[in-house]
Amino acid sequence: MIKRHFFIIAAAVLLALMVIAAVLKIAFKDEKTAGPPGGGRRGGQEVSQVAVGQRQFSDQIRVLGVARGLKSVNLTSPTTQLVTRVMFSDGQTVTAGTPLVELQAREEEADIIQARANLAQAQREYERYKALADRGVAPRVLLEQAETSLETARAGLLAAQARRGDRVIRAPFTGTLGLTTITPGALINPGAVIATLDDVSSVRVDFPLPERYLNLLRPGASITATADAYGEEPFQGRIARIDTRVNETTRAATARAEFPNPGGRIRPGMLLRVAVQQGQRQALAVPEAAVQYEGSGAFVYRIAPGQNGTTAQRVEVETGAVENGFVEILSGIDVGEHIVGSGLNRIQPGAPVTVAGAKGGRQGRAGPAQ
Repeated sequence: MIKRHFFIIAAAVLLALMVIAAVLKIAFKDEKTAGPPGGGRRGGQEVSQVAVGQRQFSDQIRVLGVARGLKSVNLTSPTTQLVTRVMFSDGQTVTAGTPLVELQAREEEADIIQARANLAQAQREYERYKALADRGVAPRVLLEQAETSLETARAGLLAAQARRGDRVIRAPFTGTLGLTTITPGALINPGAVIATLDDVSSVRVDFPLPERYLNLLRPGASITATADAYGEEPFQGRIARIDTRVNETTRAATARAEFPNPGGRIRPGMLLRVAVQQGQRQALAVPEAAVQYEGSGAFVYRIAPGQNGTTAQRVEVETGAVENGFVEILSGIDVGEHIVGSGLNRIQPGAPVTVAGAKGGRQGRAGPAQ
């Protein structure tokens, strides 16, 4: 019985001590957070500030395009035939007319031999009838027939030689060959690609140009493009021509740009991000880090004096272009106002803030957003 009373008393004492500890903790917390007499609060979230200034922004049309060689072709065979010779190597640069692949041509070579024999026979007949006609022994009509036969034999030889020439596939223009899997002895069919040939001294890029810009851009306008392979390195070119028709579905016309390509750095098939400059304008600007987005809207925190010192006021703004780390501000704030430059996710609207670098809680100096 006495033992039970002892445990009850100990539990009561322990509970009393816990209550006293909680009361003391709350009291010390209130004392720590209490401000000076009069209810004012000291300090606040420390933030950096920037001044709203003006900056130049470029009006640009940004679209995607695919690079193509100035001239590009897939080399194919005109007939089903065996390959007897391959006279090029992968990646070789060739000039127009260079023989690349020779196909089996035994029948064509036999036709040439026969055509030469026919031509020789026709030549002898013509010379014999001409001699007889000159002496008045043979009528002129026989000479004319012999002359016709001679011309026919010459045409037959040219046709046979042309058929033989079709068995040699040549480069149609100067360019660089791609990879091939064709080897001597392979049987190729019409339409089968033997190799690709591209003239990459310049590249063409076709891209859609919205119809609302047709009155602003003309052939010869400068254009800039970037490729994933080279990061943000710009390639400079010009608009060569614009199609005469507007697509009824997309409401855009196809524009063709040309880019010099020394060294062949841009390869056919590359995806390019094309930017067409339309001019520059002055506009309000703030750093990207100073703007937060919520749904379809955006806002900044304006630094302003309050009852308890400097506060951060949430202000909705209308944004425009984003360029080189700055956001164009169309409305919501004015030139010269100061806004919070970073740490927006830790700020409560209307809460007191301390500007980094400022003395006595006053705003520090900040240059324009440039």
